[in-house]
Amino acid sequence: MTINGVGGFAEEAAEAGVQWLLQPRGNGRDGREHFQHTVVEGVALADYEDVLGDAAPRLAECFPGDAVARFWGATPAAHDWHPKAKAIRDSEVGDEVLFYNSWKFIARATIVHKFRNERLAARLWGTDEESGATWQHMIALGDVVQFEAEARPLLDSINVSGALRGLTLVSAEKRLAYIRERGMPWSPRTSLGGFPSPRNPTTEPAPSLGERELLSAFTALRTHTRPDGPSLHKPLALLWSLGRLTEGKARLAPWSDFEREVGGLLSEFGGTGSRATPHYPFWRLRGDIWEVEGVPGDVSDPGPEALRRADAKGGFVDEAARLLRKARVRAKAVRVLSSTYFDADTMPLVLEQVGLSGYLNASGHTTSEATDTSADDTETPSGPVERRTVVSARPTRNPKLVKNVKQWHRSICQVCSTPLEGLLGPFSEAAHIQGLGTPHEGPDHTSNMLCLCPNHHTQFDGLAIYIDAQWNVRRTTDDEVLFELRLDPQHRIAQEHVAYHRLLCGKDD
Repeated sequence: MTINGVGGFAEEAAEAGVQWLLQPRGNGRDGREHFQHTVVEGVALADYEDVLGDAAPRLAECFPGDAVARFWGATPAAHDWHPKAKAIRDSEVGDEVLFYNSWKFIARATIVHKFRNERLAARLWGTDEESGATWQHMIALGDVVQFEAEARPLLDSINVSGALRGLTLVSAEKRLAYIRERGMPWSPRTSLGGFPSPRNPTTEPAPSLGERELLSAFTALRTHTRPDGPSLHKPLALLWSLGRLTEGKARLAPWSDFEREVGGLLSEFGGTGSRATPHYPFWRLRGDIWEVEGVPGDVSDPGPEALRRADAKGGFVDEAARLLRKARVRAKAVRVLSSTYFDADTMPLVLEQVGLSGYLNASGHTTSEATDTSADDTETPSGPVERRTVVSARPTRNPKLVKNVKQWHRSICQVCSTPLEGLLGPFSEAAHIQGLGTPHEGPDHTSNMLCLCPNHHTQFDGLAIYIDAQWNVRRTTDDEVLFELRLDPQHRIAQEHVAYHRLLCGKDD
């Protein structure tokens, strides 16, 4: 039984970056009813709009119109070191969930959004009778498929000797090894590791597209060369499409949207003497990473009017979109495209226009968030300045985690070890290594935090400094070692978040 996916999210894909999240359904009545209610049947977002909170805009994009929304959740883990805590923390959008019950896997789904919401969880499932906790660590699901498959082979491969008792994350490497050991073809259009696929099993397998192939395609675009440099039509189109994916929109864009918005980008950034011809990249990007739907097969090079008549849609192929919905791969793609095809002066302007300026810093704050563009330069009389109401949505931070990090380090900067005294005592700031929310999608967890002084917090967020694999703090421009990061045994810092920050600084491992 297949339950349709929503919001244009990719269906089956088996590339190397996808993890498995093994999720027990629960044997009792509550587990059965919760699974049936919010995974199989789904719910209408409109019935819960008063408790959606900051997740509302993204969920509306994941489940547009009257689409049924599907959710699952987990209660908080008792300890940071527990496998459940790792599964909650390290699972990502694009990973696959395998639901387990009574020695069998009974369904699979794709994570299309991760968020934390106690009120929504309580409304959907109530509270756990033993702990009183809610299933507040929530995932929104697409591409849900019900089936039955023996769980023992997979559980044996990850050294689970008995029944699956709790939320467990299987790394992308172990997932890939399992698939290969079982002799399954490495193809995004076949069933995964013996588990059924919602696609027609007779579909011709397509070649695999991995992260390396995707990034290589971005660096090897065939562009027309003008006297002032290569044409920017294709890079601009790809960055615009990446911006759409970052916002959670469907991978295929209607020609009308592409023509209007990419046409505007070409007029502004296309270069001296370059014509705004968005139909060129829309059609000529077709290949391993891009596809166009709706155009009859006998049309060889459609112009704008032909694309309108065909109601054409274009964008990344399924496999490319699946990869690019993962924060780490998307960050690499943005850096490759922007650094390969745009100069240092133009790059931030382009990224701002396509909704990707969050990649210019580690916090993810966009230029528009940091700059008030509504004010004028008129001087005002002395006295209090006028105030205006500003409505914004920011990721929710857990103040207990901030307090823990500061206490562990006694509010002393981990970079320079300089204590700062304020009126109320020592002063420091808790900095997230991989920024919260869009576009970086980092977790609000102590393993993703540093205790910094304001100066080094600003430099870290601004990508002026980075931390290497040996915990040295280096200057980004010349890699000079400035400090050794001060560590504390109580504070475990996850290397994957530090590596993500290095990636933003252009320092891939």
